[in-house]
Amino acid sequence: MKVSLITVCRNAAPVIAETLNSVLTQTHTDIELILIDGASTDGTVEILEGYRAKLGALVSEPDKGIYDAMNKGLARATGEVIGFVNAGDLLMSPETIAQVVAAFKRSHADAVYGDIIMVDEKDIFRVHRTWLSGTYHRENFRKGWMPPHVGTFIRKSVYDRFGHFNTDLRIGADYEILLRFLYKHQIATIHLREVLVRFRLGGMSNGNVRQILQANREVRRSWSLNGLKAPPLLVTRKLWSKVMQFFH
Repeated sequence: MKVSLITVCRNAAPVIAETLNSVLTQTHTDIELILIDGASTDGTVEILEGYRAKLGALVSEPDKGIYDAMNKGLARATGEVIGFVNAGDLLMSPETIAQVVAAFKRSHADAVYGDIIMVDEKDIFRVHRTWLSGTYHRENFRKGWMPPHVGTFIRKSVYDRFGHFNTDLRIGADYEILLRFLYKHQIATIHLREVLVRFRLGGMSNGNVRQILQANREVRRSWSLNGLKAPPLLVTRKLWSKVMQFFH
C-alpha cells in the first residue's frame, strides 16, 4: 500500500531535516514524500534540495496560506492513503507508517487515526499534553471532539469524492475537513491505539488568545458550511477537551 505523506513549510530551516528524517527512516518502504514550501528565505530551500532525490515532489513558491499549500500537496499525491506531517513534527517511531498500513489492511477503513503527544517547541522530549483520541464514535463531534489532524490518515479516494481543504477558513480548515468526511459523509473510521506523532506546540490554532477565538469561530462556521446545525455549548466542550489532555 502506497502512502503519500505531505509536509508544508515556510522558513523551517532549524527543524525541517529532523521531520524529513523521521519519514525517511520508516520501515514501510512504499512512501511518497511531498514537500510544499512557501518560498522560504531562511535556508529551508537549500536543505530541501539536499533531499530532492528522496522526494516524490518538491515545490517552493508563494502560497495563499497553509491550507492552500496542503491542497497543492493533495493535488500531487498518488498514494492510496494520505497523511500530513507538519514541519517540525516527528513520526513517533520507524514503525509508525507500517502500523497505520496494517490497520487499513485489517479493517478496510477509509480513515485511521491515532494518538499524539504535544511537545515543547524547543525540546521535543518535554511533553506538555497527550491527546488520547479514544475509540471512534461519530456523535462525539457534537461534544467538541475531533481526531488529531496530524495523526489521521485518509484514503485518497475520500479526497477525490468529497474535496480538499476549504481555503476560506484561515485556522479551522483541518477541523472542517474532518467534520465533512467523518461526520457529514460518515466514512468508515477506526482508532489505532498507538501514539503516532510527536507534535511541536506553536501552531496557528494553539497560539495566542486572538487565534484561539478565531479558531473557535471557524469551528462553528464549519457546521453551517456543511449544512449542519452546531450543537449548543460546542466551543465550550471543545475547549474542555483540550484541558483534559493535560491530565492524560
